Amino acid sequence: MFPTRRRISPWSQRIGGLLLCLTLAACGSSVKLDDVPVEDRNAGGAQTGQNGVDPRTVQGVDMTQDGAAGIGQQPVGLARVVYFDYDSFDVRADGRTVIDSNVRYLKANPSRRVSLEGHTDERGGREYNLALGQKRAEAVRRALAAQGVPDAQMEAVSFGEEKPAEMGSDESAYAKNRRVEILYR
Repeated sequence: MFPTRRRISPWSQRIGGLLLCLTLAACGSSVKLDDVPVEDRNAGGAQTGQNGVDPRTVQGVDMTQDGAAGIGQQPVGLARVVYFDYDSFDVRADGRTVIDSNVRYLKANPSRRVSLEGHTDERGGREYNLALGQKRAEAVRRALAAQGVPDAQMEAVSFGEEKPAEMGSDESAYAKNRRVEILYR
């Protein structure tokens, strides 16, 4: 009535267990997820990108007909960069004059819109720098709004350390990278 069960020999069980262990070992990965990635630097000390190209020698590409890459004509003679101190998002005194001149321009040209792009130097982690860049852009937005520029004319975004104004790992380069760029659309 009931089918008889075949008994598996102990040697068959051992061989099956051994094959299972070998299969699982072959599927394992030796990559350590906690390891810090290696930073590649060529012999001259210049940083290179993923493809081994020194980003300081690469020229920009014009993707539009008017050469503005999606950004409208920028006002001539109008300072549009606000610089910040290390690890700070407080607008400095020299940034107030830049903000004042942009307030006057925006009030005289209410159809113009600005993108406030926050940037940082390379120090700090990616997430921290994105947050700091956003706080810097928001600080400039608040300063413009405090003088009467409508929120509809402004957009604050952060690029963190991703778009340096100057390549380098010294204070001169760091100071130029800690900024908010006011770009007109």
